[in-house]
Amino acid sequence: MADAAESHGGGNEPQRVLEFYSGIGGMRYSLIRAGVKAQVVEAFEINDRANDVYEHNFGHRPYQGNIQCLTAADLDGYGADAWLLSPPCQPYTRQGLQKDTGDARAFSFLQILELMPFLLKPPSLLFVENVVGFEVCQLGLTHKTNFVTQEFILSPLQFGIPYSRPRYFCLAKRKPYSFVNEIWNRQLIQSPGPLYEHFDTAFIEDDLSQEDRHKLLQSCQPIESFLELKNPSNNIEAESATLGKGDDNVCDSLQQYYVPLSLVERWGSAMDVVYPDSKRCCCFTKSYYRYVKGTGSLLATVQPEKRDKASLKEQCLRYFTPREVANIHSFPEDFKFPDHISLKQRYALLGNSLSIAVVAPLLQYLFANPQ
Repeated sequence: MADAAESHGGGNEPQRVLEFYSGIGGMRYSLIRAGVKAQVVEAFEINDRANDVYEHNFGHRPYQGNIQCLTAADLDGYGADAWLLSPPCQPYTRQGLQKDTGDARAFSFLQILELMPFLLKPPSLLFVENVVGFEVCQLGLTHKTNFVTQEFILSPLQFGIPYSRPRYFCLAKRKPYSFVNEIWNRQLIQSPGPLYEHFDTAFIEDDLSQEDRHKLLQSCQPIESFLELKNPSNNIEAESATLGKGDDNVCDSLQQYYVPLSLVERWGSAMDVVYPDSKRCCCFTKSYYRYVKGTGSLLATVQPEKRDKASLKEQCLRYFTPREVANIHSFPEDFKFPDHISLKQRYALLGNSLSIAVVAPLLQYLFANPQ
């Protein structure tokens, strides 16, 4: 096998990729969407159900052992050009204990990075995805191991997807290779402009003026573009017949997706309610469907002409279906769940996944040869 740096420099061989914390395959789908000539030589995931889904869609079951047990020799054996990592986010979330690298859930990630100086064949490329706040750990090892970095905080809203989910991304290249737009080296970038060679002013969604935020949302597709059910209706039985054709026969009725009125009465003031023509919804977490507060948006299915006069209890609120959440995450149409994965498990697995619409152009940018 050619040296990793030689391969990255434009050889005919596909890039050899290791996919850590592979989940249900969001990173691999992003790699495919990016059009990168790459071969995933191994994926690593400890969640058994996530591996069932990954295997169902890709025909390969990820390595399910503890990656903390991997040695430098083990990693060298893969001869990987690139490592893609989406480690557990709980140590860094605003709702969590924020112990950062002191949290046991971060140990496996740190262990992998600490092995890098001891590799005979270190990767040429690194890609790390996590929650906003992860940047505080600074990934100092990238500097110790001769990498140049560009960091991003981006949201699907900036890519035309009506989904508010800012995430942190660290892209790293081992010297002497650098990025196409070297001006952004060692910077935290909050705009997708550099990915498309647009050197506009970097911004983050929360810093936008009211006018700019309106323009950003208007550029997004409406939520109805991502729904299984295109025409809102109060006829649950009719909707159920339509849904059953595209949801892997998970449910016998759409009834299970409607929010009980008792929950509307108790938690209505805390619910984020959106409509089919809305241009934004909130982040879906792994607790979506189990809880209604702070776990993701709910869809109002009341007839449009009745919307303004209807009370919250009359809005006919329902959860987004797993297929709809997958659509908003930009998973392809041929992505499927195995039949034995329960409804709650599907939501949990999707909540731990990533936005393919955001990650794909980042990977395309990372794998591009410097000009």
